[in-house]
Amino acid sequence: MNNKLIAAFAAATFVSQFASASPKEIKLPQETATYKASTLPGYNLALQNCMICHSAQYVSTQPPTSSRAYWDATVKKMKKPFGAPLKDENIEPIVDYLVKTYGAEAQNTVKDPARPSTAGMSK
Repeated sequence: MNNKLIAAFAAATFVSQFASASPKEIKLPQETATYKASTLPGYNLALQNCMICHSAQYVSTQPPTSSRAYWDATVKKMKKPFGAPLKDENIEPIVDYLVKTYGAEAQNTVKDPARPSTAGMSK
């Protein structure tokens, strides 16, 4: 009888600690990372689909030499096994946007300080 009383008291103490718990409100900071704007159809699809699960910052941390095959595998991985709600017909435009904006097919707009500019020079 004594063991049952101790067990009942322990259970009541355990439950009472959770009964007085109240939910805590957590305020996350405003998202500041954005996708690079583009006229490519995949840009709007990335805005609509990719940020459901992760920040745009995730894309900018990928290697800039990433090939089309890399981006294709990455986007398909987001759909399966991760479960992103991507339509099959939207995968290729998203891949095209990613590889042309962040990957190996991106146009290098940053000037290399080691190379002199040839703008305005005649051949």
